[in-house]
Amino acid sequence: MGPNVLSSNTPKSNRLLAALPEENYQALVPLLEPVPLPLGMALYESGGAQSYVYFPTSSIVSLLYVLEDGSSAEIAVTGCEGLVGIALFMGGETTPSRAVVQSAGHGYRIKAAALKKEFEAAGALQLLLLRFTQALITQMTQTAVCNRHHAVDQQLCRWLLLSLDRLPANELVMTQDLIANMLGVRREGVTEAAGKLQNEGIIRYSRGHITVVDRPKLEARVCECYAVVKKEYDRLLPQGGSPA
Repeated sequence: MGPNVLSSNTPKSNRLLAALPEENYQALVPLLEPVPLPLGMALYESGGAQSYVYFPTSSIVSLLYVLEDGSSAEIAVTGCEGLVGIALFMGGETTPSRAVVQSAGHGYRIKAAALKKEFEAAGALQLLLLRFTQALITQMTQTAVCNRHHAVDQQLCRWLLLSLDRLPANELVMTQDLIANMLGVRREGVTEAAGKLQNEGIIRYSRGHITVVDRPKLEARVCECYAVVKKEYDRLLPQGGSPA
């Protein structure tokens, strides 16, 4: 990869890395490798060995649980606020979920052994990673509740807002088939839900591009699950500087 491929991205484009004290950040930088994260790329498979931990900067990664018949449902999303691969430092080494790039972009990766060594030093990095893990568990828990108790259009609103919070613009590139796969619902349900939001002037959907036209209305339509998750991320993960 040429030196200018990620010229607009630095490790500090990831909020977790940006929140490290400068001394810890500088120690980690030589261990980070910039990587493109194209749409559909699998960062790890269910039960597979995890050789790297990924810090997305301009991409979003979906954590999916895949059933034996091939059907799947998203259990969480991670973008510039976090990392992908918590099993590596939580002692599990592998996980039954699958990590797939949902929105193309870039990120940084670090070898598993290198991150574990830094984590076990029990400093600022360990605290940040544990806080992120707590926030991620909250998102997974709330997703399970939402998928069981809330309507598809509310689930779609939650999914759109969580995705937008991890992107620099108000547009997502995503087909209805992929959204249905993420939410674990029938495509017809997504088509109907997206149609409602478009008719109300909340989103504009065309050829796989979803543009959020009226975010306040979208936030008014979403179920409580989005606010619960956002509040926990905001509480646990600082936007920059050293952890509180």
